Amino acid sequence: MTNKYQEIHRPQFHFTASENWINDPNGLVYQNGIWHLFFQHNIEATTFGKMWWGHAVSHDLLHWQQVDHALHPDDMGSIFSGSAVVDHDNTANFGHDALLAFYTAAGMHADPIQPFTQCLAVSTDSGLTWTKHKDNPIIPHIEGDNRDPKVIWHQETRHWVMALYLGEDRYALLTSADAKTWTKTQELSLHGCSECPDFFPLVDPTGIERWVLSGANGSYYIGHFDGSTFSPDSELHFYEQGRNGYAAQTWSNAPDGRCVQISWMAGGLYPEMPFNQQMSIPVELSLVGSGCDLRLRRWPVQEVETLRQHRTIIKKQIIGNDQPLVTTHQAKIFDLTFTIHKQQAHAFYVTIRGHFVTFDWRNNTLSIETSAKAKVIPDRPQIQLPDQHQLSIRLLVDKTSIEVFINGGLISGSFCYLPSGYTHPVVMSSYTGDQLIENFELYELDSVWKNK
Repeated sequence: MTNKYQEIHRPQFHFTASENWINDPNGLVYQNGIWHLFFQHNIEATTFGKMWWGHAVSHDLLHWQQVDHALHPDDMGSIFSGSAVVDHDNTANFGHDALLAFYTAAGMHADPIQPFTQCLAVSTDSGLTWTKHKDNPIIPHIEGDNRDPKVIWHQETRHWVMALYLGEDRYALLTSADAKTWTKTQELSLHGCSECPDFFPLVDPTGIERWVLSGANGSYYIGHFDGSTFSPDSELHFYEQGRNGYAAQTWSNAPDGRCVQISWMAGGLYPEMPFNQQMSIPVELSLVGSGCDLRLRRWPVQEVETLRQHRTIIKKQIIGNDQPLVTTHQAKIFDLTFTIHKQQAHAFYVTIRGHFVTFDWRNNTLSIETSAKAKVIPDRPQIQLPDQHQLSIRLLVDKTSIEVFINGGLISGSFCYLPSGYTHPVVMSSYTGDQLIENFELYELDSVWKNK
């Protein structure tokens, strides 16, 4: 019998629940050396259904231990998405450094059915146990399926700020001094985007604090925030260009000024596995550029490098019609970086475990042939590439996912797949002219589950 976490389609360095369905990451918070990952979890089946908050903990963002569920459905409904914070100053009067979790009570599973409301739960033992607030809901129904509260502390004005999805592509900001009584201060829109807001500060390259407001499909604004009103300075951009990245959230209270994000990789296929769905690799966020060119940069957390094992290096190689680049390793999970020089070829192909990653130089696009399409988000079959003569590429490949980072993370995308037939896990080809590959570096990766 196959050992748990060693099943044929089990990701080996991405988080999956021990069993059954998961989706959005929730309640991401760091405290006392522990990264807490809560997540939407149907404990009854490998399909979407009634929701609990699952809970996993880690010291390094990679090796996760799933622990007891934090929040269970009740007579107000399922426990839908939300966030968590550390109440350092005891503003809510539950104790200094209490953990506060904000979640949506989704009345669709209540009897009788009730409208969605926003609720609070508290932990005074570093997340080991949780108690729902006796006066829930803390925010009554506003409209539609209002949901997914993201709460942060605004130090300058010394109050809590909540970003909340309202309906269609509209969101609200609310403020509170005690995390229990809330006042709406602003409504705003993320065009074409619904649910799962995130709201967080980052310092730009000039040292100025900026604020990022994002939604579930990876769209975001960069702007300024005065404690009650967010003022976008940018056009609407997208940090997620892949087919399967969705509902990303950042950790609160992260150490050393880090801003770390993780996504649900929506729409992956895991046939006849005891689990269903996975999370992305955690990525570090930063701002690059200036003025109207300011953008989010996403890059895999440095902890990934601790999984690196056997290395294959090729300093420089020309590939052409009869000169593919073929590696002799047989790794199924790996971290691959290289630089590609376009030269005169029309296209460049990387075959990953039987699946084509196609760089179309005539249209400056990247596409990945996959077997998994996310139903919850619009199809994104291609990544738009910059019109440059050379590109730096990083591919993180797990049993069922390929994550792409281009030019240091200025462009990124998440894709799910199932392997096809292949002889070599990585083959690079060019059929319409020669191309130059430089600084090819491939690391086989260790499994984070090997001691399970």
